[in-house]
Amino acid sequence: MAALPGALPLLGHAPLFARKPLDFLASLSAHGDLVRLKLGTETAYAVCHPTLVHQLLVADRTFDKGGPIYDKLREFGGNGLGTCPAAAHRSQRRRIQPAFHRDRMPGHALVMAQEIAALTSPWQNGQFLDVPAAMHQLTTAVTVRCLFDADTDRSGFPTVQSSIDALATGVTRRLMWPVPLIHRLPTPANRRYERARLHLRQITDALISDFRSARAGVGENLMSVLTAPDANGVYLSDAEVHDQVISFLLAGVESAANALSWAWHLIGTHPGVQTRLHTEVDTVLADRPAGLTDLESLELTGRIVTETLRLFPPDSLATRSTSTDTVLGGHPLPAGTTVIYSPYQLHRRGDLYPDPDRFDPDRWQDIGKPPPGTWVPFGGGPRKCIADTFSRILTTLTLATVATRWQLRPAPGQTVRPARQVVVAPHTLSMRLHRRRTDTHQGTAT
Repeated sequence: MAALPGALPLLGHAPLFARKPLDFLASLSAHGDLVRLKLGTETAYAVCHPTLVHQLLVADRTFDKGGPIYDKLREFGGNGLGTCPAAAHRSQRRRIQPAFHRDRMPGHALVMAQEIAALTSPWQNGQFLDVPAAMHQLTTAVTVRCLFDADTDRSGFPTVQSSIDALATGVTRRLMWPVPLIHRLPTPANRRYERARLHLRQITDALISDFRSARAGVGENLMSVLTAPDANGVYLSDAEVHDQVISFLLAGVESAANALSWAWHLIGTHPGVQTRLHTEVDTVLADRPAGLTDLESLELTGRIVTETLRLFPPDSLATRSTSTDTVLGGHPLPAGTTVIYSPYQLHRRGDLYPDPDRFDPDRWQDIGKPPPGTWVPFGGGPRKCIADTFSRILTTLTLATVATRWQLRPAPGQTVRPARQVVVAPHTLSMRLHRRRTDTHQGTAT
């Protein structure tokens, strides 16, 4: 095991991480498969080899959800499915699984098609589009309709996005600068973080209240399974329902929106891929919206999604905490040890992906199914994201449907870079819309 050089007293490696977070993470594997580093005064271990990452993800009770990221997420997300300890995970997942069963996907796909049509109907030829804002509008609408059976009053969507962004920035600051006193001061950044926590709590409470008062949601969407008794007749408490709703609101909106934003940027800056994408959607769809039954035929579109998630996974890193004394990579780790793994770092390893910084959807024709631990945008093992299929369907259908009618070109003079957050989001991204054909369909898909 190697120790990462450059740690400073009290701050550890925080200044190096804060300066260029993604470069810092990508550099860790050069120091070994398991690297000891400092988060402030706390020692942590970065797992950099796919075999060890797979071991970590599979042994979820030994490497439990914990460490600085999940400690901060629990401040506003409670103990929902994504943040709860392993002891509570199985029962929570069993309760929630019906909302993401494959039988639900045709209905979800129809909603996705309707919301894609609603998003794009006001677009104008030559218009400059704020891509992240547009994609967040889409994923918010799909999330509240599919999972929460709520209406889509879009007037509040920008505040949802700004609150999620403020929380992501706040969590990142607390990880980069792990000095609690700094984050208790009444600074503008800390006040934004607290306002965002309050605002998302209000949104979550409203979703729950509206659902219960309307007694809606016949079937097995997320809200209906959360408010129904389990097989033993046990209901979730109000606090437990709240934790689940805010977890899925955050995850459902942010991950897919960022994946779509990065995909449009990558497609727009690679004209050859864009031309082939248009050829595929013209051949498969013939000017109609993409539906669930088209996924198998949209081969290039699917590879674009996979490659986008390799280059820009939803989260740059995740933390775990050992629940007992254990051994990883031949090195003993006592109970309570913080362990880190980075999907971004794994996905940029040259020994796994030749020319790893290059956008190449066709590399997946040769790779096929990636070996365990090498492609982990949704995690893995028992804690793999329950909504991974839902998210990939939304991303693929959106790219294909929009590409039948529109070409998105990069805005001139723009430099697109990731925001300095744990969440891998573009800082800014404006693209110009060019109409490929007249919009003749209004969200009907097969």
